[in-house]
Order: sequence, then C-alpha cells, then structure tokens
Amino acid sequence: MSIVLICGVDEAGRGPLCGPVVAAAVILNPACHIEGLADSKKLTERARDRLAPIIKRDALAWAIAEASVEEIDRLNILHATMLAMKRAVEALDKVPHEVLVDGNRVPEIAMSARAIVKGDALEPAISAASILAKTHRDAMLVQLHVQYPDFGFDQHKGYPTAVHLAVLARLGPTPHHRMSFAPVREAVSQKRLFE
Repeated sequence: MSIVLICGVDEAGRGPLCGPVVAAAVILNPACHIEGLADSKKLTERARDRLAPIIKRDALAWAIAEASVEEIDRLNILHATMLAMKRAVEALDKVPHEVLVDGNRVPEIAMSARAIVKGDALEPAISAASILAKTHRDAMLVQLHVQYPDFGFDQHKGYPTAVHLAVLARLGPTPHHRMSFAPVREAVSQKRLFE
C-alpha cells in the first residue's frame, strides 16, 4: 500500500526589515517519528538547531526556497511569501498528495492545498517546515552580520528591535534592507544608503 504524501509548508521572515523571506516544504516519513517537533517560535534556538539536521535526514523530502528583498519590494511581503512557498513545494523531489500551509491562504500550486491557522503548532510537517525555514534564515542573517557588524543582525535577525532601528537611523539601510517597509523608508529619507 502506498503512503499518502503530506507536505507541510511554512515561512520565516515576514516581519523583519531586511533579508529575504524564506519558505520550507517538508514531507515527513510516517515510519520515522521525530521527537520534539513544535512551532519554531516556541522552540529555543538550540532546539531548532538540533532538530533541523534530524528533519533533513529523516524526512522523505524537503526543500527550502526564498523570495529576495527585490521581490519583496516589488510584489509586497504577502505575495513574496506565497512565491517563496510555491518555489519550496515545486523544489521537492517528490510530488505530495496534499499540501498543508501554515496561515490563512495558500500559494498557487498545481496540487491540492489547504491553509491551517496555527498549523505550525498542529501539524508535525508544518512544524518541521517552520524549523527549517527559521534555521536557514537565521543562518543567512548571521552571515550578513559578518558583512555589517554594526547592525547586530546575529542578535535580532533583521527584526525591528530598538537596537536595529537605532542603527538604521544612524547609518541608513544596507542593500539588504526592504525599502518598501516604513521604518526603512524613514531611514532613507533621513540618511544616504549605507556604503
């Protein structure tokens, strides 16, 4: 008997002021239970970093995709998020029978899909996707910190914390900031772009 392939999809990075929005798609192996799966926001960074390689090892299929800062600025964050999700599902090396998406809307994909509000807490495949998306994006922002140490990206991961907003006001945005987001636009109007 063939197994029904259920794919979970979630994103990370809708709220930050910089960096891409990242989506992950995961088809878990029903025969391989992964202990500790939960909404990535409810897990510690250490727990996420421990689970991510286990998910990659034990899942039947997984993929991570993103929509760039340029796409976010051109399309808006919602449409860019849907694009990243679509890319993640289409990058899987197995075609799922059903796609479960965290939230209240689904990307335009060629297979059966439904949105589940708070799905990252309810569906293990969505939890797994949320962990992969979050750890991938966090790692990108840690890399960005090497390039722009004044911004503290390794700490706030691009979210609009007081520290981030203060540096943004003082130095102006980097090329990785989302110019369509109000705090970044305000910084641009007051400062030149960060060199």
